[in-house]
Amino acid sequence: MFISKPRFSRRTKVALPLLALGLIISGPALADRIDGKWCSPDGKHVEILGPQITTPAGAKMAGQYGRHSFSYTAQSPEPESGSTIYMVLLNEETMEVRSGNPVAKAIVWKRCQNIS
Repeated sequence: MFISKPRFSRRTKVALPLLALGLIISGPALADRIDGKWCSPDGKHVEILGPQITTPAGAKMAGQYGRHSFSYTAQSPEPESGSTIYMVLLNEETMEVRSGNPVAKAIVWKRCQNIS
């Protein structure tokens, strides 16, 4: 018995390997970025825009920006003045904030919700 080999168009022969490569390279989806307005459980707010942050006390300063992390040294009149504040994005809506060192007890912050 003769079984014919499936025939693929030239377009299909090009598209299938590209699709497979895209699936392999994409991997698991990661949270988008740490930029935005964040709210703590006790009512503090920060806003991160690239390497710039507006701290809970309202100071605008530069920090160490990574797409999924941010750190800065708190300045007076912040309660943690002189300490480094570390922020790590957990997902698009949640980040952990640590004061003093990157393994200190974390406080979970959420993205601030727009209230109309």
